[in-house]
Amino acid sequence: MMDSALCIRNVSKFRGKAKVLSDVNLTVKAGERVALLGHNGAGKSTLIKLILGLTGISSGKILIDGAKPGSASARQSTAFLPEAVSFHPALTGREQLKLFARLSGGAKGDVPALLDRVGLSDALDRRIGTYSKGMRQRLGLAQVLLGNPKVALLDEPTSGLDPISRQDLYAIIDELAAQGTAVLIASHALTEVEARTDRIAILRKGEKVADDTLAALSASAGLPTKLRIRANADHADEIARTTGGTRINGASVELLCAPDQKMHELRRIAAMGDTVSDVEMTPPRLEDLYRYFAKGDVS
Repeated sequence: MMDSALCIRNVSKFRGKAKVLSDVNLTVKAGERVALLGHNGAGKSTLIKLILGLTGISSGKILIDGAKPGSASARQSTAFLPEAVSFHPALTGREQLKLFARLSGGAKGDVPALLDRVGLSDALDRRIGTYSKGMRQRLGLAQVLLGNPKVALLDEPTSGLDPISRQDLYAIIDELAAQGTAVLIASHALTEVEARTDRIAILRKGEKVADDTLAALSASAGLPTKLRIRANADHADEIARTTGGTRINGASVELLCAPDQKMHELRRIAAMGDTVSDVEMTPPRLEDLYRYFAKGDVS
């Protein structure tokens, strides 16, 4: 696809006789945020190494903004934030970013402004050896921002960050996407990526088993919607008998229904009148879909 900043076509990877990846197809368009999910050993790290050109492809093709992995053009277009980010402890944040700018062939950027953007303005002249893990992670994100990359690969980007810093990081990821960067996020933080990505791709034992929007995956899986009915007075038993639901405490009944039965069940509950005080409806979450597509083989 010509409009895809990252294009992965029928990619397989063997390690000895073992097939680590099997005919994987995946595209990420400019400005798109795609979550890459899979349990440990599913092939996420191997795929990232292939994109970066750190290991060879057994068959298939990968293009980064039209260039082959490992080429000068692909390296210039790609930014990578590893989970275990590491920098020279004797350098300051300012010195490290200036070094990266020189190494990348003169990538221009206002270093103090970048460090301020990731919440490190008070530490730009402190030695990195004094940084916490979360601070090093934010410095790594500043490195990603430095070159205005075409493709950003983020491996567990919120590792070591507190809740506020996590929100700030995803705000920056949104900015990256808004400026046209294709963002691929490998993560186990399902709640985060559920709300902050455009598409979900799931690997299982080296094969891509899902790749779509959350809504489309929900429709495809057909997982039940959970209805929680809160009863007035002592009507919980009556509601449980009428709906076939299960009492979960003294005043509520839980009911599971198929996607195409939601309106039918809501009308049936509404017909119970004053015996019902409230209804909460919970559609399948990404965690449910992940377990479904990964066949429960998660860690």
